[in-house]
Amino acid sequence: METKQTMFDHAKLYLPEGPVDDGWMLVDENGRIAAAGANGEARPEDTTIVTVDCGGRGLLPGLIDVHVHGGGGYDVLGESFEHLDGMSRFHAAHGTTTFLATTSTTNHETILRVLDSVSSMMGELGGADLAGIHLEGPFIDAVRRGAQSLEHIQPPSVDKMKAYLEASRNSIRIVSMAPEREGGLELVSFLAGRGITVSAGHTNATLEQMKAAVSAGVRHTTHHFNGMSPLHHREPGAAGAGMVLPELTTELICDGIHVHPEVVKLLFAVKGPASVCMITDAVFCAGLPDGEYGSVTLKEGQVLLSDGTSLAGSGLTTLAALRNAVKFTGLPLERILPSITSVPARQAGLSDRKGSLSAGKDADFLVVDEDLELLATYVRGKPVYQRQ
Repeated sequence: METKQTMFDHAKLYLPEGPVDDGWMLVDENGRIAAAGANGEARPEDTTIVTVDCGGRGLLPGLIDVHVHGGGGYDVLGESFEHLDGMSRFHAAHGTTTFLATTSTTNHETILRVLDSVSSMMGELGGADLAGIHLEGPFIDAVRRGAQSLEHIQPPSVDKMKAYLEASRNSIRIVSMAPEREGGLELVSFLAGRGITVSAGHTNATLEQMKAAVSAGVRHTTHHFNGMSPLHHREPGAAGAGMVLPELTTELICDGIHVHPEVVKLLFAVKGPASVCMITDAVFCAGLPDGEYGSVTLKEGQVLLSDGTSLAGSGLTTLAALRNAVKFTGLPLERILPSITSVPARQAGLSDRKGSLSAGKDADFLVVDEDLELLATYVRGKPVYQRQ
């Protein structure tokens, strides 16, 4: 059957240069954006183009989550197509069009198996696009481990990292680690030299150690303020470093639980949206009813280790994070959008094909109403979720 171009017409388009109240977007037969613009200006006219009237609804660039462990009862560590496809579909139904499957600190053999399994399924899922892997751990600091396994923490190792890269078929795009540990700067330099984004995460680094890490190639922080040395007026720590060092882009779990709404507002004010990367850090029980799930408890959106000692990921989704950020900061939607579209695309090395409604990029987008409620999710021009 012949595939035709599709014109999404009469939409409020959120383009890189700003919103267009009555716009159109043409998606080609390969699922890429061919062109976009405002009605009343020159536009393609072709009798073979299929037209979809959006009725003034919003078309947002697809939301990108570079730090997500699971959701909807599915888990990256599940080591199966069912788990990855399930979380892909769950998050597509909540605004995500692209994600990095994120690991956690566990034993070396399990990490190798998970990396092999995940990388073999890229391009095969039915929901959000799996674009690579975020390796969180095992090269972290024990003091700042949070819910990560103490037993399986390892010192930074270039040799082990080479094994992980091989198992992942070189699909690792972000590595979270504690750069201040012995061997850490060597590993940072190795990863940065390969074009992989290195993130300071689960780290107890001082400001001076963070400066050394940035010099070696660290460009990102993992779930900022969480799992890191805190800001103190006599020792800014990793939290302070993320705020004052311009080279660093700061991840943000914008659920109002991990970071207070006023601190969310402060981070956006200090860093600017171009240096804030919103994530979910969602775990397998995200989207499920409150209750006990193995070693964690989900209650009112908060995920805790069952012993109550630490937050253990979140129950957040990307579209909820976007709505929260608008509410917490008071900034207009178009100012916040880059922090969950073009910024994560940049940090994951995906800017050539993801992150904005720009000609030549994948036609990944959301259709939303005036309250930012999701009506449909498209990945490469195909609907992967439509509200009934």
